[in-house]
Amino acid sequence: MADISPPDGNRRAGKRGAEKSGKVADFRYRSPSQPDGKKRGRRSRNRGDSRRKAPPPSQFPTNQRQAYAALDLGTNNCRLLIARPSGENFTVIDAFSRVVRLGEGLAKSGRLSDDAMERTLGALQVCAEKLKRRNVHLARSVATEACRRAANGEAFIERVRRETGIALDIISAEEEARLAVLGCHILLEGGDGPAVIFDIGGGSTELVLIEPGERVPRILDWQSVPWGVVSLTDTVGRCEGTEDERAARYAEMRRVVRDSFAPFAERIAERAKTSRDIRLLGTSGTVTTLASLHLELPHYDRRAVDGLIVPSSSMRDISTRLSGMSFQERGELPCIGQDRADLVVAGCAILESILDIWPADRLGVADRGIREGILRSLMAAEADAERSLKALKRLRNE
Repeated sequence: MADISPPDGNRRAGKRGAEKSGKVADFRYRSPSQPDGKKRGRRSRNRGDSRRKAPPPSQFPTNQRQAYAALDLGTNNCRLLIARPSGENFTVIDAFSRVVRLGEGLAKSGRLSDDAMERTLGALQVCAEKLKRRNVHLARSVATEACRRAANGEAFIERVRRETGIALDIISAEEEARLAVLGCHILLEGGDGPAVIFDIGGGSTELVLIEPGERVPRILDWQSVPWGVVSLTDTVGRCEGTEDERAARYAEMRRVVRDSFAPFAERIAERAKTSRDIRLLGTSGTVTTLASLHLELPHYDRRAVDGLIVPSSSMRDISTRLSGMSFQERGELPCIGQDRADLVVAGCAILESILDIWPADRLGVADRGIREGILRSLMAAEADAERSLKALKRLRNE
């Protein structure tokens, strides 16, 4: 890891946020006190099982029936995965995802709004019920940019713990980047050249320059900027109005992001110019949505999108087309809808800016990231602990 301070260095990351993957204060779910006997939210149906790539079997705990959980509270979404080790993979036994827009209005007010916190608490109560029902052995719950930036972020984290029993870690931008790489790097296109993995979130975007490794890639350089689909839209404004007004707003989004990327772009410029085969992998709702449009899917299909390699020129063409559309036109497109219609343009601006500084011919698409990275860390840490215990027992018996 290069010795580079992230741009969020003046923002609080919380005491627990400074710790690395697999080393958090408390993995386990705690039942909250319910003084009024009330619960928020409703139970949510299981949204389907799926399989994820994971470390070799030797890294997994020997008790294959234990459940592990990863919760990622972002600026826009609240996502949960609960899984069990399964051979060389792990099987997701429960999942939950809800758009909560926790960071809505944060760019202007500097605080999490009451409505946003209520929406998020409702989603987290559903997560808490799932954690309890699945009898989760180890879990890690993280919060990212919205809670890092908000003046009342720490107070909200404490309220979440009190009302739901979920202990959220406000992780640093560096840790967020590391977990994203750990969760999706196995989808990186084969080759010997350098690669950039990026994660376009709701409140920030992480860019990581990596060098392929035997099991996990080595991080050479990275940067986090405080621009995601929510924060950029709230700051610059929605791309509405006349065609000329929409074009001007999109150009301003591109300028803002380009200026923030400039230090990282300068550091990686030589590699981008001299390397014969540069590679690019993205994990975010932006890239999966645009990949769905590229495939002309009638509705989102993770199996078709996760691991897809798309020509970068196609992603640029789709971005340009979306930026020129009205909100109504974008909302009528498959895989976008009303929920993403106002935010997808900001994601397009960020993606195009990434392609400017790392002009790979192809873009890998990952529908996985931080949660999968957390699960791998938990399972690997548990397996390490088991191996250490067995080694200690052998020494005592000798």
